[in-house]
Amino acid sequence: MDDILIIGGGVGGLATALALHRAGLPCRVFEAVPEIRPIGVGINLLPHATQALAALGLEEALARVAVATREAVFYNRFGQLIYREPLGRDAGYGSPQFSIHRADLHGVLLHAFRTRVGPERLHLGWKCAGFEQDDGAVTVRFVDTATGVPRPAQHAPVAIAADGIHSAVRKQRFPDEGPPKYSGVNMWRGAVMWPRFLTGASMVRAGWLANGKMVIYPIRDDANGTGLQLVNWVAEIETEKYETRDWNRPGRLEDFIHAFEDWHFDWLDVPAMIRATERVLEFPMVDQDPLPHWTAGRVTLLGDAAHPMYPRGSNGAGQAILDAQCIAARLAEARDPREALQAYEAERLPATAKVVLTNRTNPPDAINREVWLRTGDRPFANIDDVISAQELRAMSDSYKRVAGYDRERLAGKR
Repeated sequence: MDDILIIGGGVGGLATALALHRAGLPCRVFEAVPEIRPIGVGINLLPHATQALAALGLEEALARVAVATREAVFYNRFGQLIYREPLGRDAGYGSPQFSIHRADLHGVLLHAFRTRVGPERLHLGWKCAGFEQDDGAVTVRFVDTATGVPRPAQHAPVAIAADGIHSAVRKQRFPDEGPPKYSGVNMWRGAVMWPRFLTGASMVRAGWLANGKMVIYPIRDDANGTGLQLVNWVAEIETEKYETRDWNRPGRLEDFIHAFEDWHFDWLDVPAMIRATERVLEFPMVDQDPLPHWTAGRVTLLGDAAHPMYPRGSNGAGQAILDAQCIAARLAEARDPREALQAYEAERLPATAKVVLTNRTNPPDAINREVWLRTGDRPFANIDDVISAQELRAMSDSYKRVAGYDRERLAGKR
C-alpha cells in the first residue's frame, strides 16, 4: 500500500502512525503547527490506553515521565472522604494508570515516531484546507500555516483526519453541524510544583459544580530535582456562557478563586495551591453530538475530530489511542482500505458515542453529585448513613464498563 496520510500530529495522529508502522503500513503525518512546543497540562491514561501503548513498546518510556496513579479518592467540599478505590495495577489491572503532562505524553510519542517511522515523514506547518476523492485515491489540499500559500496537494489511498476539535475535515463533511454543545460548566486549569499529598499518587475529585468542583492529581515526581511533584488541578464552576474553545486561552484567578477560598483540608491547602500556579488556562466544558458516521470512502475521522467529549472520566486522549489501535488493525487485515475504514467505524463509533453521552450525565464524579444531592450540601456524620459503599462501587464500575476498561474486558484482550 502507498503511504497512508494522517492529518494532525497530536496524540491521536502520532499514536495512529506508530500503530500503522508496527503493522507494516507506511504513513506520513501532516501537522498544522510550524513548530512542536509543549502545550496543555495534565491528562490521565486509563489502563485500556496504557495497554494499547504498551503494545507499541512505550510503557517504559511513559513510566519514566509519568506518575503511576494508585487510587481515586472522592471528597465533598468540606474535605470529608466519600469513597476510595485503587487504580491501575493496584486494582489488579495488567497495565498501569498513568497521570502525565500532555507535553510529556506527546514527547514520548514524537520521539518514538522520529526514531521508528522517520523524522522526514513528519511535515510541520501544513494546514489542511480540504479534500477530494475518487475511486482510486484521496487528494488532500494544504496551505502553509504561516503564509496561507498553497502547498503541493497530497494523494493517498487513505486519509485519516486526527486534526482535533477544530477539524477541517469534519467541517467539510458536516458543514451544518452547528456550534459546540456547552455543558454550562467552565473550567480553569493549571499545574504547580507542590509537596506530595495523600499517597503521592492519588487522583482527587472534590466538591460539586453548583459550589465548585476540583480534580487534582500529580503528573511528575521529583519535578526538576526539587523533591516536589508537579500537580495538575482543574477547577469547575457552573456558568451561563463561555468565551471561546481554545486550549491555550489564559484564565483569570479572580473569576473562580472565590469558590475555593475555604478549601483548607488536612492534606491540602487548595487556595494556596491555586495561587502558587504561574499560568492558569480557561476552557469551556463542551462537546458535540455523536455523528451518524465518520467515514466517506477513503477518508475517516479519529480522536477529537471524531468524538469531542467532555474532559470527564479521563477519556479524551485514551479513546483516541484506542481509535489508533483499531484503525491500524483493520487496515492491516483488509484488502480494500475502504472496507477497513468502515470496519473501524463500526467498532469505534458506537463505543465512543456511549462515552460522549455518559460523560454528560453519569461520569465518575457523579459520585460527588449523588452525595451533594442527598446531603443538601452539608457535612455528614457518617458516609454510610448517606450512601452505601456497594452503591458507590456500582456507580464507579458502571462507568468503567461504558468506557471499556473494566478488568474482565481488558484481561480478555491480553
